[in-house]
Amino acid sequence: MILYEYPFNERIRTYLRLEHLFHRLDKLVPREDALDHHFALATIFEVMDVAARADLKSDVLRDLEKQKQLLNSYRGNPAISEDALNAVVLQLHQCFEALNAQTGKAGQALTENDWLMSIRSRISIPGGTCEFDLPAYFAWQQGEPGARQTDLRRWVETLKPLSDSVLLLLKLLRDSGSGQKVMAVGGQFQQNLPQGRTFQLLRMRINPQAGLIPEVSGNRLMVSVRFMRHEADDRLHACAQDTAFELTLCS
Repeated sequence: MILYEYPFNERIRTYLRLEHLFHRLDKLVPREDALDHHFALATIFEVMDVAARADLKSDVLRDLEKQKQLLNSYRGNPAISEDALNAVVLQLHQCFEALNAQTGKAGQALTENDWLMSIRSRISIPGGTCEFDLPAYFAWQQGEPGARQTDLRRWVETLKPLSDSVLLLLKLLRDSGSGQKVMAVGGQFQQNLPQGRTFQLLRMRINPQAGLIPEVSGNRLMVSVRFMRHEADDRLHACAQDTAFELTLCS
């Protein structure tokens, strides 16, 4: 099944973008090719760009504290394991302390590295990191893969408090929803959202054999899905067939 996710607010949209970048780093850093490490470095700069938003750190800290309070309210519930609850609350506490102890925005320590910043200033320029533009960077790329990996892991470590926090918050958010089987009649689906609950994330699983792509729109009152198909003319066309899929709303 193919999983699609749609955020209902800008904060969750930012978290999902960061998660996407952190997962990319996890794939690229362990590889040995210099080109993979070039794109790992580019990904670090992308994380720094996303994390540059002034209120991101405070948003994450606030969400960590909110989740901790919510979980603590479940204490004494016989349906919930105290050991499991304590483990998650401890994770939230550790993430909060690590992120709160970090000075400034995520990756701010890297901005003091002139060599890295010289690469960052040119990496968005098409072909801007050629050896004649950045000979020191070219020399680094010719070095031993293990040495490059050590450097990358050291730089990624400055982003770890943000990474751990965002990944934990998204896991808890996803765990808050339960999937339901629904049908898009004629390729379209609409559902009014329950009043009194604020949903933050929509998740949908589609059979890949259907060859369909969902276009999702939503707000606090309603969610709408229209299915499209990628045709031979390289354009998306509306699909009119009935389509079953799994829908999960997370709050």
